[in-house]
Amino acid sequence: MGQTILLNGIVLSAMPIGDYDKRLVVLTRERGKITVFVRGARRPNSSFVAAANPFVCGELELFEGKSAYNACKISVKNYFRELAEDIGTAYYGFYFLELADYYAVENIESKDMCNLLYTSLRALTKPAFLNRLVRRICELRMLVLFGEYPNLFECVSCGKKEALTHFHAGRRGMLCAGCGALIGGIPVNASALYTLQFIATAPLEKLYSFQVSEDVLVTLERVMGEYMERYIDRKFHALELMEMSWSGP
Repeated sequence: MGQTILLNGIVLSAMPIGDYDKRLVVLTRERGKITVFVRGARRPNSSFVAAANPFVCGELELFEGKSAYNACKISVKNYFRELAEDIGTAYYGFYFLELADYYAVENIESKDMCNLLYTSLRALTKPAFLNRLVRRICELRMLVLFGEYPNLFECVSCGKKEALTHFHAGRRGMLCAGCGALIGGIPVNASALYTLQFIATAPLEKLYSFQVSEDVLVTLERVMGEYMERYIDRKFHALELMEMSWSGP
């Protein structure tokens, strides 16, 4: 097969293939989203039993084929086992994996996306952070990475940079008090606006370093909920399961 290559990444999904194998989709720092076949991963004595699963983060030693890769070795950095301890938290984690899969591109360096996904998954494991807040931070920052985020720094109608008071998903951004009174939108107070702007621009290491009031969090949920519903053309399975669990039987 020739020489192997080393890639660093996070397993986004795993699917059984045949009697004993698995097909992985992996987000890698060096080559973006790739497909990896893991031979014998479902055999009880396989060294890949624990490694060939969603959330696993580490270094992959691979043989490169024409359209996919074959795993030789997976050195695990983090299993994110904590996510499996609570089904609600696991839903958020799987949603982040689906969101990354939605945006990831093959053969495109994805260091920033890998770092954001890893940091967001780690935030879910911290009891100090509300999963609801982690979700909205991850969503907005993912949009920033791919240039699809709303304008949060000036009125999208008149260009005014002061007194931004409303968010309008259809117009992709904020409105000033005057334009907001005419056009409408979601009311956004100064604290919520600062939070949105901070999420969009803060260094990654500070992204999950703050808490917000319930009022601000509800505003973030309304803003991101409307924006994602309007501009994301996919139904995420983890979100559907999450909503079903909230609604009950």
